[in-house]
Amino acid sequence: MACDAEVWRGQLAALGPHAAQPPQVSDVHHRAASLPEMAALLLAEQPGELVLVGCSLGGMLALEVQRQCPERVRGLGLLGSTARPDTPELITLRQQAIVEFAAGRVEPLIRINAMFAFHPDHRAAFTQDYVAMILRAGGDSLIRQNLAVMARADLRPHLPAVRCPVLVAGGLDDTLTPPECSREMARALPHAELHLLPRCGHMLTWEQAQPVTDMLLDWLARLPDGPLGSSPSPTAS
Repeated sequence: MACDAEVWRGQLAALGPHAAQPPQVSDVHHRAASLPEMAALLLAEQPGELVLVGCSLGGMLALEVQRQCPERVRGLGLLGSTARPDTPELITLRQQAIVEFAAGRVEPLIRINAMFAFHPDHRAAFTQDYVAMILRAGGDSLIRQNLAVMARADLRPHLPAVRCPVLVAGGLDDTLTPPECSREMARALPHAELHLLPRCGHMLTWEQAQPVTDMLLDWLARLPDGPLGSSPSPTAS
């Protein structure tokens, strides 16, 4: 949520040589008001087959793209994400956050959120970059994206119908999207593999940058049709 290409800073350079085109980081979550609209926009802007890798909200978006157009999705990577809808408690927290964002009090709330986004060992190293990234998105984008997440459908009933390979990964110490969310998706998806990373909170791509890069490269190389050298480029969301 509210992230940009910086969230993939540890992976993009390594993924590039393994794709026919450079990986593209989608920004549709900043330009559409709901997950179905984000998915439709991504499908319209990215022709051909897709390999979709998403963190958190990006994973929800990747699942929605696959639901809308399964024949175009060759693989899914779901990192620190969930197929569950928001609980009433989470909706209340988001509603309270929206009031703060609308009042212009973005940074104090984001600094509090950073306490939960990272494993304690990584907070000092990454909090400032995290806050700066979210502030680039701004309060209006945070409001729209929280509303979109609050309104999302329960995609768990859809998971058994997903026929493409799926990489599911989570942080063992993620308090925002607990590892049980990853386990639940991996159990329901017919062609999933699960990785749970130690000493890792919600921000997998920063906290465990090299293990995540290695995991993605290995998974991409094992997709049907082999390495991506003659296939569409992966799209990170």
